[in-house]
Amino acid sequence: MEGDVLGKKSVKGKVQVPGDKSISHRAAIFGAMAVGKTVIHGYLTGEDCLHTLSCLEALGVQIDRQEKTVIINGTGWKNLREPKTVLDVGNSGTTMRLLLGVLAAQPFYTVLSGDKSLNERPMRRVSIPLTEMGARFDGRENGNKAPLSVRGNALRPITYQSPVASAQVKSAILLAGLQTEGVTTVVEPVASRDHTERMIEAFGGSIDTNGTRHSVKGRQKLIGTEIVVPGDFSSAAFLIAAALVTENSVLTIENVGINPTRTGMLTILKQMGANIELFNQRELNREPVCDILVRSSALKGTVIEGAVIPRLIDEIPILALIASQAEGRTVIKDAGELKVKETNRIQTVVSELKKLGVDIEATDDGMIIEGDPDKVLSGGVVNAYGDHRMAMMLMVASLISADPLVILEAESAAVSFPGFDRLLSAITRD
Repeated sequence: MEGDVLGKKSVKGKVQVPGDKSISHRAAIFGAMAVGKTVIHGYLTGEDCLHTLSCLEALGVQIDRQEKTVIINGTGWKNLREPKTVLDVGNSGTTMRLLLGVLAAQPFYTVLSGDKSLNERPMRRVSIPLTEMGARFDGRENGNKAPLSVRGNALRPITYQSPVASAQVKSAILLAGLQTEGVTTVVEPVASRDHTERMIEAFGGSIDTNGTRHSVKGRQKLIGTEIVVPGDFSSAAFLIAAALVTENSVLTIENVGINPTRTGMLTILKQMGANIELFNQRELNREPVCDILVRSSALKGTVIEGAVIPRLIDEIPILALIASQAEGRTVIKDAGELKVKETNRIQTVVSELKKLGVDIEATDDGMIIEGDPDKVLSGGVVNAYGDHRMAMMLMVASLISADPLVILEAESAAVSFPGFDRLLSAITRD
């Protein structure tokens, strides 16, 4: 994408964002594991979620992909088949880690692999508890990196104290536990996103949650259902940012999921003084949904740390850009998990925003941004490094850039938000 106007612009209008990526992945996987037909409305057609569908098809699941709807004819837990080739998960860590939980209990052999970036991401955080349950894994770096092979087995239930707050780790264990005789429990240090817990109940299953302790009984029968996927809050975050940091902006984003385990960014933006209203609040398949009204705002720097971090980990790149336009210092701590995302996001966010003139420094577990509400960014050439959230953050940065901005590997935005550049252009005003 190449910027072609000077100075700060405005965004105005009423828009919708693509379906929630996390919910789309889980709806497809649970639909495959359930008995009977599951109809998913609003399934995200980004690359990550399409890889999930392809992997499920390779495991013998019948899927009808229509224009706005995905129909899955569930096999139940016992009717998956050994794939004839390597499962390609692309850049999707969610696909790989959740499928590891499914495949750990299947009586056959599977190999999963992804793109160059995905194959450098750590997988032992998932394979360790699944090995404890009785599955067998092998892969690069002693089973830590893909390509990764799985030899499924009849598993035994465990109680696992997770060292990290990770919805992917938790979900993999729960998916394995649902296929295992007895009660499987996972305990997190702090709460991570809870879409899997809600999805279990949406498919007629049961889960016992007490704080950060989650337990499932095995051999539950899940029943196919109808799922409406709300708009992805992590995608809406970039449009929220565009309205906040540009001048005279008024933007309504409709049908956005506001699961409290995902909306830490709203908490932080309110602290910073953002003018944001939530209205038309309702619930879809146990997920809270609303419309969001955002106006240009005078923001102040803040400290982002502790228990809120898992609730906004994917939004930190765009929060760093927002902080550059706030008055005063913003400090982001306790975010070491950024190092094992699609890129090392601490490193890439800092390096690319520095190119635009942002006063930002990396720390071991986050970054420090010295904000200036009058700051107009410089232009030039920046790189998204194949990371969809970096690409969209830099596209928003082009709205407050004094000179044209050229973003290398901007096409990676299609992983979670196909057409983001076109939508951003459509709502932008000089």
